[in-house]
Amino acid sequence: MNQADTVWILISTALVFFMTLPGLALFYGGMVRARNVISVFIQCYVVACLMAILWFVAGYSIAYGDTSPYWGGISKLALINITQESLSGTVPEIVFFAFQMTFAIITPVLVLGVFAERTKFGFVVLFSCLWMLLVYAPVAHWVWGGGMLADGGIFGETGVRDFAGGLVVHETAGVAALVIALVLGPRMYRGYAPHNPGMVMTGAAMLWVGWLGFNGGSSLAADALAGMAMTVTLLAGATASVTWMFWEYIKTGQVSLVGMVTGTIAGLAAVTPASGFVGPIYAIMIGIVAGILCQETMYFLRDKLNIDDSLDVFAVHGAGGIYGSMMMAALGVASWQAQLGSIAIVGAYTAAVTLVLVFFCKGVLGMRVDPETEEQGLDYAAHNQRAYDLES
Repeated sequence: MNQADTVWILISTALVFFMTLPGLALFYGGMVRARNVISVFIQCYVVACLMAILWFVAGYSIAYGDTSPYWGGISKLALINITQESLSGTVPEIVFFAFQMTFAIITPVLVLGVFAERTKFGFVVLFSCLWMLLVYAPVAHWVWGGGMLADGGIFGETGVRDFAGGLVVHETAGVAALVIALVLGPRMYRGYAPHNPGMVMTGAAMLWVGWLGFNGGSSLAADALAGMAMTVTLLAGATASVTWMFWEYIKTGQVSLVGMVTGTIAGLAAVTPASGFVGPIYAIMIGIVAGILCQETMYFLRDKLNIDDSLDVFAVHGAGGIYGSMMMAALGVASWQAQLGSIAIVGAYTAAVTLVLVFFCKGVLGMRVDPETEEQGLDYAAHNQRAYDLES
């Protein structure tokens, strides 16, 4: 065990959890109408709690067991045979478990953005539980757990390069959101602006701070690689923010706070798979393209295809993560075969399993609230609470 490495991963674990609660909850909560803030908060909170429990029970074993190239098996269910003395690299395995738990928490919470303002609470809970175990955990095994997409897998000695989750986190969440949006259909009213841009910015800022542990901690050591990962995370987020701002001004003649901080998240998602492999110049290049690419994807889905991915999960996370993963090949860090093949496999698997889970959960609990509840807002109808005394 290396004490410095252990301390750094402990700190990174706290930072990544901070991304979900309160960061992502505030980011998403500010995006919706005032009458749906409580519903977003409670979805984020309960899913975070359930993912922690399920990761302990089975998720960690599926992702990081060594049964086969396809799934990790049951050897680590409920942390069987893992003690305080067990090591994963230079850190206690229990610390590695906790760090990876925070990734398993935030990924299904990212997907919640597509459910906003029109989905039944029971459906959200059941779907999130099944999705983490059947989509996120197997994909994590394929990429990070020594599975079929890693070195020595189906792409030969040099497998896919995904430092901190371009595929495992952002592509899976984005593709799932796109599939759900297609089945769920658009909201009754889509002309509402985010009810609290200040809340959105506060959440985005918390996400950015936490992302330093998300990417920096993925080095799994307190070393120069962690420092470089943090540096490129800062630069890509900053560059994409400014690029989004200028591109938005060119298209609309205005600069919005929500747009600028959405650009931040796009840049962070794009640099995530590359953060352990590139330097500052490449990070800035990635951020420049991400600020434009993700914004155009958002407009295309929303205005051209009429797909209501409520909080733009695919446009920001899916498109950003896929683009960043492709850049690994473009920059010569990985092979095109491994990167494009892995993007295709992860995307197809995520879409197929998500679709099955959507129809299963829909059949069991129903999926969409009735029009009266949607108009009234989910806060009062589903949770008997309001975020504010006077609604906007």
